[in-house]
Amino acid sequence: MSGSSKANRKFKYRRNKLVEKLRSKGIHDESVLSAINKIPRHLFVDTALENRAYEDSALPIGKGQTISQPYTVAAQTELLNVKQGEKVLEIGTGSGYQAAILCEMRADVYTIERHKELYHNAREILQYLGYRLRFKLGDGTLGWSAYAPYDCIVVTAGAPVVPDELIKQLKLMGRLVVPVGDHEKQKMIRITRISEDAYEEEHFNNFKFVPLIGKKGWEEGRSTDT
Repeated sequence: MSGSSKANRKFKYRRNKLVEKLRSKGIHDESVLSAINKIPRHLFVDTALENRAYEDSALPIGKGQTISQPYTVAAQTELLNVKQGEKVLEIGTGSGYQAAILCEMRADVYTIERHKELYHNAREILQYLGYRLRFKLGDGTLGWSAYAPYDCIVVTAGAPVVPDELIKQLKLMGRLVVPVGDHEKQKMIRITRISEDAYEEEHFNNFKFVPLIGKKGWEEGRSTDT
């Protein structure tokens, strides 16, 4: 067996184990688990961290940012309840891993990143893997009105409040999943647009994300990336 084949076999085994762990922690959406089982997470981290890629933990990707813990990614994606063909806006491309999962689930993905280096890195790896989606470099707290409205919006950083611009960009029965709180912990919130002017808000578990920086988030320089 070649070295490449051994490596592929090793990573496939680790992905299987990761999916088993996520299932044991309460993730039940098989479409989410299937996507995670297909995506080579080791390609989204520095080669020095490759052997830790399938641990259920967040890992640094530079610029004070992280690739989120797989359980966190799975939990957010499960709350979105994404259906094939739905239009999904991601706020905070980061490594590109969450976007890859959404693409694997056959969503129509739009993603925004404010760090130029991360934007280019994620774009390169996602295109290398053959995923087709739209990228934007800019302030994600303002959303992407040019392509609104969206069936789903997911925010992959902790916000001080729910950004009102994102709520406005939801379709009827569209879902926004966003962690809201301080720098120590955030409550995962799902907002569903049930009519033109009415929304349903649900609260779930606490998580910890890097801060959401932008006009409708934390001010840059006044937050501490963790």
